[in-house]
Amino acid sequence: MISKDTTIGELLATNPQVAPILMEIGMHCLGCPSAQAETLGEAAMVHGLDADLLVEKINAFLAAN
Repeated sequence: MISKDTTIGELLATNPQVAPILMEIGMHCLGCPSAQAETLGEAAMVHGLDADLLVEKINAFLAAN
């Protein structure tokens, strides 16, 4: 399970299959050095997304796969 405090770098290192979900919602800079240290909560805020819904979507995907 991930949380809003999980960094994008941690998420992608342990679950690279999540990248398409992030790309689909507009997070196209996943490889940027600054994005690697950004938390999902911070990234959601920058992109105008609900962090709780993003985390819920990712956790549901991970549970199903």
